[in-house]
This record gives sequence, structure tokens and C-alpha cells, in this order.
Amino acid sequence: MHLDLDGSGPLYLQLTRALKAAIHDGRAKAGTRMPSTRAISETLGLSRNTVKTAYEQLVAEGYLRGVAGSGSYVMPLAVRRQAPGRARAKVEPQSAYARRLRAEVRAIKLHADVRYNLQYGNPIHDTKAIDAWRNELAYAASRVPTSYPPAQGLPALRAAIADYLGRRRGVDCEADDVLIVAGTQQALALAARVLVDPDDAVILEEPPYFGARHIFATHGCRLATVRTDADGLVTEELPDEAPKLVLVTPSHQFPSGSLMPARRRAALLEYAQRQDCWIMEDDYDSEFRYDTRPVPALKSKDGDERVIYVGSFSKVVSPALRMGYMVLPKALRRDFVTARYLMDLGGPTIEQAAMARFIASGAFERHLRRAVQATRRRRTALLAGVAAHGQGVFEVADSGAGMHVVAWMPGCTHRQCADFIEFAGELGLGLHPIAEHYTSRPPVPGLLLGFASLSPLEIDAAMKLFGRCVAAALKRAMLRPAPGATACAA
Repeated sequence: MHLDLDGSGPLYLQLTRALKAAIHDGRAKAGTRMPSTRAISETLGLSRNTVKTAYEQLVAEGYLRGVAGSGSYVMPLAVRRQAPGRARAKVEPQSAYARRLRAEVRAIKLHADVRYNLQYGNPIHDTKAIDAWRNELAYAASRVPTSYPPAQGLPALRAAIADYLGRRRGVDCEADDVLIVAGTQQALALAARVLVDPDDAVILEEPPYFGARHIFATHGCRLATVRTDADGLVTEELPDEAPKLVLVTPSHQFPSGSLMPARRRAALLEYAQRQDCWIMEDDYDSEFRYDTRPVPALKSKDGDERVIYVGSFSKVVSPALRMGYMVLPKALRRDFVTARYLMDLGGPTIEQAAMARFIASGAFERHLRRAVQATRRRRTALLAGVAAHGQGVFEVADSGAGMHVVAWMPGCTHRQCADFIEFAGELGLGLHPIAEHYTSRPPVPGLLLGFASLSPLEIDAAMKLFGRCVAAALKRAMLRPAPGATACAA
């Protein structure tokens, strides 16, 4: 029997894999007596102990049966490995959820290999924060118990978050009101499980956060969108039919960037009370305001306990951390904590302990101050670049907050916008359309320009490249200036 060792890992494991392949391929048939350990040792130039160890492993896994005084025999296999090319490439959806998943979720196209990528979502790279976080992780790793974590999250972290939200977001809550989750996406998934049934009505902003739309659509909910304008959700257009849940981003609407004023916040809270429904407030990047102090959260005015508040460390620290939190109405707390327990038994304890100390020591808020100053400089560079190189094509909707701006293209069609994005990508500049985030295509195309992950010098270089792309696109009639604007030479 010919055996090929693959050269990867210990010799006994290489031999074990080679013998398994021979059994699966039928070279060693069921009932066949295997060569002795001495024979294989001499043939392959291996020690007998190596061969014995491989045989013992195959016996333990049920591939061989050892017979005292006789040798080792191949056991029948219930399922043989399929020949190459016979595996089924496609099956029908196996559940209603899978059918909705295939119909609803489509990947937003991102640039992978461009020199400058103006993609939204990635935060700044703060070396001081990274060093402090490394120290906190090392401290926590040597002191955290090795038992399973509390499903609701470590009490020290929940207390630190409650204190932070009270000071920075005006949210009056206790540690027991806080649930630690693996980011906003898990918070939305928990809400879908706990609050709504398939066919329940859920209201989203138009345009909505695509992650929320995907989760509630694949859950089987009836989604309705309500228009947003420069003041966020147009509460006067909320439907008469009572929904189960309303999802909003009142402090910085995603992706348009608008801020919901006090009168609409009051109207939304009154609507939830009247319709006996819940509000989920996604406060994803409210810390980043540049023209005023951060406005209080909608949850801060929630006297009737209708608002489920969701925050995250993704934009402030890193999305790689996969850590966020919910502030829950007391009536819902037990259901959400139990659902989290059933989902994954709770989040990583070491990271939670490290974050609790990171916040309590003041390092988190020092990092936040540096991050806001750094993103302000990047935003200034981006706005200056669009103004200098946009040649009248773009109208920037600057919300004075967040980590992105929207540059509308009122003189262009959506086809022209798509062609321009493809053209810029070929020249090394990653641009992203805002239309991808709408349920119905907006009347005007535009770009969602992220700026946090590039340095001001990189943004300056990116905007010069942007200017060259715009000039070339205008010359080719790929773009048109906005009505009333005039393109000039680059």
C-alpha cells in the first residue's frame, strides 16, 4: 500500500492522515488486515513508536480494530468520502429563515485594493490607546476567573458604562439596566428574538441602517420605512397602525447625518406611548460632534421606559473588539438577559474586565478626547478637499458630527455616479455610493465619504487624486456640475 506523507506537522499525524486517506479511497478495504507496524516502519523509514501511535489514533477514531495476536483490521465506514466533483454545489433553502436570508442580504461592494479608501466605519488608529489597552488586557488575563462569564456582563463593566452614560449622554440608569453584547448587530438580533414575531410591523428610517434592515427582514417582520429630512425622522408621517418597534438613530441619522430636534423626539416618545410600542435608539457615533457638545440621548427623556438604548465601542475604540451594550427597560431585562445566555452564554470575560478598568482609569475618555480632535482634523481636510477639487459637481451635506459626510451629485444620474466610482477605483481611490443604503433609490445620487481611518496627509493626497478623477470624468462627460455650478480646470 503506497502512502504519501504531506510534510505538515508531527510524523505520527502525517501517517495518520495518509492511512485515513487510504481507507477512505478504498485502497485499504473493510476487513483488510493492515501491514504490521514493523513493515510500515521499514518501508517509510519511521520509528515503530511513530507507527504505533498512528495505529492507536486510528483505533481510537474507529478506523481500525485491534485483534490480540492477529493484528489491526480496517473497520467498515458508514459514509465514504465523495469523489472529487460529486459534492453538491447548491441546495434549496432549508428553512423559511434561509429563504428570507437569500432574498434579503446582499453584500455592499467594498474596495479591497485601492491606495486611498474613503470607506465609512473604520476608526482612527491611536497608538496611546492601543498601548493602554494592551496593558489592561494583560492585567485582566492574569486575574479574571476561568469560569463562565455572567450572561448579562461583568458587574464592574456595567457599572462603568452606567456612570459614563449618566455623565456623557444624560441617561439615568443603573448597572442592572445594562446588558453587554457583541456589538450593535447582536443587540438588533436580540431585539428581533425578544420583541417581535414574524409578520409583526417594524418601522425603520428611510434611509435605514442596512444591518437593522437585514436582521428584521430575515426574521420575517413587515418592514415599513418613514422618510427622514434635515431634522431626522419625520414623525408626522408615522403610520396609524401600531408597530411593535421603531428603530431610530436620532443623534446622527445613518447615513444622511441629520440630528433629530427636541420637538420630534418628544413626538416620537408620545407616539410610542400612544401606540404601546418600543423604540430602539442606535447611538452609534454620538461622541463625535464638532460644532456643539454632544446632544443628550433620546433615552434621557424616556419617562415611560419605552426606549431600548444601544451603544458600541466600535467607532470609539475598534470594531475588532466586538463589544457593545444595551440599556433596557426593567420590564424587558430578564427576557433579554436570558436570550443572550441562550445565544452564546455571555461575552468574553477578559475583554470585559479590561474595558471596565480602561473606563474607570480615565484612559477611555482621554482616548475619546484625542479621537475627536483627530477626526475633526481629518474632517476639515476632507471638506477642504471636496471644495477645492469637486469642480461644482458635489453639494456636501455636513452634519457637523460623525465619521463621514455625504456629497450629493445633483447634476448627475445614478449611472454616472456608479461609472465615476468604478473609474476612481481603477485609479486607486475607493469611493462609495449612498444609494446602497436606501430601500428605494434616492432621487439624487451621492457619495458616502468616510474620513476617520486616513491621516490628514493621506486625505490631502486622496483629495488631489479625487480632483484628477473629477477633471477626467468631466472631460469624458461622465459627470455633470450641479445646476447653477460651473466646472473649472483642475
